[in-house]
Amino acid sequence: MLHDYIELGHTGEHIASIGLGTWGIGGLAHPAVDSDDAWVKAIREGIEAGMTVIDTAEFYGNGHTEELVGKAISNLERGAVFLISKIWYSHLSADSVIKAADSSLSRLGTSYIDLYLIHWPSQNVPLKETLGAMERLIDMGKVRYIGVSNFDVELLGDAMTSLSRHEIVANEVKYNILERDVERELLSFCKKESISIVAYTPLAKGSLAKDEKLKEIGMRYGKSAAQVALNWLISHKGVMAIPKAVNQIHIKENAGAMGWRLSEGDIMSIDKLFPLPYSGPGED
Repeated sequence: MLHDYIELGHTGEHIASIGLGTWGIGGLAHPAVDSDDAWVKAIREGIEAGMTVIDTAEFYGNGHTEELVGKAISNLERGAVFLISKIWYSHLSADSVIKAADSSLSRLGTSYIDLYLIHWPSQNVPLKETLGAMERLIDMGKVRYIGVSNFDVELLGDAMTSLSRHEIVANEVKYNILERDVERELLSFCKKESISIVAYTPLAKGSLAKDEKLKEIGMRYGKSAAQVALNWLISHKGVMAIPKAVNQIHIKENAGAMGWRLSEGDIMSIDKLFPLPYSGPGED
């Protein structure tokens, strides 16, 4: 098992820098996996490889993904994994938050969720109402930490000021070498406020695994293009990644992105090879 951690916010708790994404598990057909047992096996293999953070959501597979995660961790001590789950935007009223959390806990087969996120912001329910209910979940012992997903700087600031007793510790956003919009404002804001970034779609849906420029850099480390792409992400302070994999080879490959770091020179080279697109006057 590889060991490579980041601190979650400024909680003092350290979690694996690369975890397991579960979008599509148990909900969408995949040619490499044809049964729930195969999905459970894949999750367990990821945990055994050191990816002990599992990211899921009530929306995934209409709840079935959480059930599969629950089955995968049922033979483990609860503290061996760090569970992230998310509330769908239609469940953000105070009562719905509590009910949604209870349903997720039941499907996951656990008494608490480590990190509970608002999946997408809502224009219909005030943030203060949603986050007040999430704070109640912490007070009830059903959730340990709270955060958000897909929030920009303005919304993140609103969320921070909407809390009275606890803090936002993470923001889950799309982030990879090809999609670097978070670097315009969000990344520096989160660093300043000690809010961790959880990067989803970190391999740009697999396209980075085939990139010849990343393969060339990886050869100097004995690593693949995908491992270089993941390591580039976690080389940023306060950033962790949650790739999804369905077979043992890719699971081990993702885990192999931990335990080492690209040189500063190679990070700069990657930044130049995949520049952040200009966004100036006249652009949408």
